[in-house]
Amino acid sequence: MLSLFTVSLLSSCSRFNTDGSLATWGYIILALDVFALFDIFRQNWGIGKKILWAAIVFLFPLGGLIIYFLFAGRGKSST
Repeated sequence: MLSLFTVSLLSSCSRFNTDGSLATWGYIILALDVFALFDIFRQNWGIGKKILWAAIVFLFPLGGLIIYFLFAGRGKSST
């Protein structure tokens, strides 16, 4: 019973519908990824750090968002 629940939960959380179109979660993740990319290139960082964070968010859409918002060091003062 637990495995059936897990399989149905994982399949319902897919970014794509059965016809190949984006599911609602896919649109939400896409919007958050675009927001994160704009936020990355708005930061006062060097180009290397910006490209590294953009690559992480681009290659790992959900995990990259979580990692970026937890560990990017945004909002820390430079003093």
